[in-house]
Amino acid sequence: MNKAKPEDILMNTSKFTTLVENAVISCNLSYIDAVVHVCEVIDTDPQDVKKWISRPIKSKLEAEAMDLNYLERQQKLTFE
Repeated sequence: MNKAKPEDILMNTSKFTTLVENAVISCNLSYIDAVVHVCEVIDTDPQDVKKWISRPIKSKLEAEAMDLNYLERQQKLTFE
């Protein structure tokens, strides 16, 4: 992915989801790594993107976090 200027992108959930999904496919990344990669590309702090994380991406992040033992199996991520 090319480096994009933040002012060139008016970000929303749909665009962010597309960028993450494309990073997963084209860069062969996990969803966790893809979110961080997209944040680097759009020059945004990962803590600031919670408003753009769609339910499907959230579910995939939770599954990866559980597989990596970052979350206990019954815990859920909270994006408030």
